Amino acid sequence: MSRLLIAGNIALLLLFPISWAAPLLRAGLLPLFGLSEISVLSGIASLWDTDIALALVVAAFALVFPMAKTLALLAVQLGWLGGRWSGWLGTLGRLAMADVFLVALYVTLAKGIGVGRVETAWGLWLFTFCVLASLALSQLAKRQETAGGMAGGASRR
Repeated sequence: MSRLLIAGNIALLLLFPISWAAPLLRAGLLPLFGLSEISVLSGIASLWDTDIALALVVAAFALVFPMAKTLALLAVQLGWLGGRWSGWLGTLGRLAMADVFLVALYVTLAKGIGVGRVETAWGLWLFTFCVLASLALSQLAKRQETAGGMAGGASRR
């Protein structure tokens, strides 16, 4: 099981950057015109032009926290970091989930305005998969740690 968790985290280290560049949405002002593709990276770049502080916040929640959580979990699984990092992994996990809320909020707002047209693209599915896989890997690692701790404690008695 441990090897599968490590492989899953390594896969996420490769898939997260792909999901950031992949088109999340296609948006256009009027149905007659072509739709522009929007990715996490292009969204942050657009925000950078208008609101640097918001761009930094979105970059932290969408890029930095998910990657930091994945790297930290991998480091714990490989034995590079001790178990005391488990609390930080939970905090990073909660911060990394905020990006899903942001994407959902943007899609809801864009569709609710009704001025233009918004379609989801394959990158949204990839990005969602990465976030959910990260959550699942964290939960499996926590269960494995708990089971290992119980087994280790029982064998010491």
